[in-house]
Amino acid sequence: MLWVDKYRPKTLDQVIVHQETAENLKKLVTEQDCPHLLFYGPSGSGKKTLIMALLRQIFGTSAEKVKVENRTWKIDAGSRTIDLELTTLSSTNHVELSPSDAGFQDRYIVQEIIKEMAKNRPIDTKGKKGYKVLVLNEVDKLSREAQHSLRRTMEKYSASCRLILCCNSSSKVTEAIRSRCLNVRINAPKEEQIVKVLEFIGKKEGLQLPPGFAARVADKSNRSLRRAILSFETCRVQQYPFSSNQAIPPMDWEEYVSEICSDIMREQSPKRLFQVRGKLYELLINCIPPEIILKKLLSELLKKLDEELKHEVCHWAAYYEHRMRMGQKAIFHLEAFVAKFMSIYKAFLIATFG
Repeated sequence: MLWVDKYRPKTLDQVIVHQETAENLKKLVTEQDCPHLLFYGPSGSGKKTLIMALLRQIFGTSAEKVKVENRTWKIDAGSRTIDLELTTLSSTNHVELSPSDAGFQDRYIVQEIIKEMAKNRPIDTKGKKGYKVLVLNEVDKLSREAQHSLRRTMEKYSASCRLILCCNSSSKVTEAIRSRCLNVRINAPKEEQIVKVLEFIGKKEGLQLPPGFAARVADKSNRSLRRAILSFETCRVQQYPFSSNQAIPPMDWEEYVSEICSDIMREQSPKRLFQVRGKLYELLINCIPPEIILKKLLSELLKKLDEELKHEVCHWAAYYEHRMRMGQKAIFHLEAFVAKFMSIYKAFLIATFG
């Protein structure tokens, strides 16, 4: 088992990084009636960990007994019937799903499937906690229609169902949904907090850490706890005992983006653009978020550019990032940015070197 799973806090008491938030969540649970919650914050900050610890606090160990199901629903969409397949993770008291997996059909997921789940109220023999929890991931990726449907569902089934929403950016969640939830901001952990977690894992694993080693891993993690723990485990696999000057390996996908960047700088042509497109597809298939790819690509390109070009390239990166958030197919916008960069860079080379 990976350390990132092995040492994930099971209860709110075990949380090391967001202790204050964990305490506030515990108070919520003791009052017996949990409101709808919206957890938001950067990737790798610990949102899902807190949500799972909270479910365990509410329902006890039964929240851990989960089963994964691939279910197909027949949805009546006016004049036609649509088959929608979705993966859900469920226990007796909660269901977790990502409605945005359905793409532009996400509103049917919210209208039909969530409604169906919300209706089935669990029966508790003690007469307490007679509500089901629905955990919805990536609500910031839901279309406007889906978010409007979600708002109505929240109002209609609030007696039998609590929603825990999870997203990276709350700005893309409608005000109507945000105002019906208790908003919980999960900040990216500070580097010293990441060091604390790495030292805790090192101690549990019986590892000797050279002075400053955990701090170097934390420094390279970009304040993502998940990433820091994965890097730490990679270092352990590559070389142990650790040495104080041991290299902290970059993530595979980051090296891949660096390669793409070198390809773009070496040659600007339709053929090269076609090759780069294939590599960008590869990253998307491996679930690297498109915004992260664009950000990393930009930072790698900026390292290699003359000052006079940096401002223009940043402008176009912001332009295509905005379009990517508005649109559906990320690959179009990533490719458009690369094509734009190639044309700017080629014009610069011709003007400079003739």
